[in-house]
Amino acid sequence: MADFTLDEDQQQIQDMMRRFAQNEFRPVARECDEAAQLPPELLDKVWELGFCPNAIPERYGGYELGRSVVTSAIMAEELAWGDVSLALAALSPLLLMIPVLEFGTEEQKEEWLPKFCGERFFPATAALMEPGIFFSPYDLRTSAALVGDEIVINGEKRMVPLADDAEHLLVYARAANGSGPASVEAFIVDRNTPGLTVGDREKNLGFNSLPLFPVTFQNCVVPRSRRLGGDQGIHYLRLINLSRAHLCAMAVGVARASYEYALNYARERVAFGEPIASRQVIAFMLAEAAMEIDGMRLLTWRAAWRLDRREDATRDAMLAKNYCAEQTMKAVDYGVQILGGHGYIREHPVEMWFRNGRGFAVMEGLAMG
Repeated sequence: MADFTLDEDQQQIQDMMRRFAQNEFRPVARECDEAAQLPPELLDKVWELGFCPNAIPERYGGYELGRSVVTSAIMAEELAWGDVSLALAALSPLLLMIPVLEFGTEEQKEEWLPKFCGERFFPATAALMEPGIFFSPYDLRTSAALVGDEIVINGEKRMVPLADDAEHLLVYARAANGSGPASVEAFIVDRNTPGLTVGDREKNLGFNSLPLFPVTFQNCVVPRSRRLGGDQGIHYLRLINLSRAHLCAMAVGVARASYEYALNYARERVAFGEPIASRQVIAFMLAEAAMEIDGMRLLTWRAAWRLDRREDATRDAMLAKNYCAEQTMKAVDYGVQILGGHGYIREHPVEMWFRNGRGFAVMEGLAMG
């Protein structure tokens, strides 16, 4: 039976991440959102927390302190509570590191994992999402064809984080006829590879401080050795499920941020001689948000728990994704409603959390843990 009681180490990690988010993310989140900028020094500060080297074995230069998807979800929630855009940017190297750690050949691990054990932020990312309103991660249009000892990649990607600065991209593409997870492979591509073009930065409703870019591949050639997993390839569903569990944890963080702010506001805001929190309509919204946030976290941790046990977590990850996308939107909407007119102006952060919360319904593959 799953037991989600945090052990002492997890409680300490949770407290540390919460303090970091409070002290480092919260003070600059609004400024970064308004200016659509990402402070490089902030990435280095997050890097010092050791997300990458802690999970990497010593023989590749890491500390080998162990890796738990549940613990990663706990950390992701706290960082996203601080600011989800900054969290996604700071954790983008995991989009390449985790798949290599999970499915890389020994030669690939020896080549790539040491790069994530340095003292400075190592820019890396992944390209999964594609243009079109009917995008499905199980039916990719980007193709990868084997020609001799080379792989030729053609297609378009969207919402690729830090693509302008990332030295390497993990590109997901259809490498076999048909559709479905079995047809998808992943390839490590250098950003300066001929045929790879990074377009102008995207302008989206939310995630303003997270640099997202379109990337085009036109007869982009990489060596066959860049196929992740070699001849064995990857377990694509597991990577999708790991990503969804991580994104769900971040959705919980955004929803919780909005709920806590609205709760404090409702307790302090006095109208007609009493705090508005005592009004039934406000109290019901706060109570519903609190219940749904707990439900979101439970579904997320259950999927993460199954992933830790290396069980098939596809159903759990999908349920968590759908539920978190819907309930996060409800929680951040309640935050705006509870603040009334103040919820619509930029003086309060609930409108920013509203914009960011909407993104979880459409995002795939922007996080990994």
